[in-house]
Amino acid sequence: QENITYQFPDVIERCRSRIRARQAIVECEAVAVDPDTGDMLPFQELMHRRRKYEIEKAAELYPVSLFFFDALLIDGDELIDRPLLERRSMLGEIIDQSEDMSLTRAIEVSDCETLDKYMLKAVEDGCEGVIVKDISPRSVYMAGARGWLWIKYKRSYVSKLTDTLDLVVIGAFYGKGKRSGKFGTVLVAAYDKDADVFRSICKVGTGFKDEDLDKLTEMLKQMIIPHKPPRVDSVMEPDVWVTPRLVLEIVGDEITLSPVHTAAFGKINKDAGLAIRFPRFTGRYRFDKSPEDATTVDEVIEMYKSQLKTIQPREEVEPT
Repeated sequence: QENITYQFPDVIERCRSRIRARQAIVECEAVAVDPDTGDMLPFQELMHRRRKYEIEKAAELYPVSLFFFDALLIDGDELIDRPLLERRSMLGEIIDQSEDMSLTRAIEVSDCETLDKYMLKAVEDGCEGVIVKDISPRSVYMAGARGWLWIKYKRSYVSKLTDTLDLVVIGAFYGKGKRSGKFGTVLVAAYDKDADVFRSICKVGTGFKDEDLDKLTEMLKQMIIPHKPPRVDSVMEPDVWVTPRLVLEIVGDEITLSPVHTAAFGKINKDAGLAIRFPRFTGRYRFDKSPEDATTVDEVIEMYKSQLKTIQPREEVEPT
């Protein structure tokens, strides 16, 4: 197993100076953060620290925040046979917490609805989901095996959208922080065959690698026009409008009603259109498709109806 301690001199110093214990075995997650905005970044950003030279510079360019979630031993006191809440309480007592070093956020829940809301909030904040942990007296630390004491609950587990969509870029938004100077988000649309119009369906800012954003910005700059294209129907206004030409493959969690987007507006609900929830770029540019070959509004409506048919009654879960 590779020892990568040398890649994180800042983490070493932080732990030495801000863990109030002579000896401790603790567990935490090191998460890359945007130095300008503080937003969490994909795990892959930590790969920039793999270089063996200029480590201090890499640490400055790619800072990490530490999120502690368990303690196995503190000053000779072995904790693995103690319940989770007791271990977490003792962990909180030795961590000098701040913005870049803290305990993981956690709430106690006793019903599925509260859990769902918390998971969705975590996803909105840039997380993949949450870990649900048993807090009963039996919640001892089990090395190498979570069993049913820990359960991952990720957004992909509740996705109802099983197919990808080919959508047309109709506008773009400038990025912030690390993405400044290039487009960081695009506004995309489905094609309405009957009206020969492209109707907005969502903004997409997730799934793009750095090289994608460079490529996307270069392509879209050639398509910028000073006003909304005549064949575009969108209430949302991007920073720039572009000629509907580029088609991207998009995946999402589900199709939902939206008062903001115009795709299928009034077809399902008189006051709403349809939108893709948690849309993500798959990495595939559909250069083989013309804008008129993109996913149509009628297809989106069928996907929405099909999605409703597949929803099954939720199985009751006994709170722990």
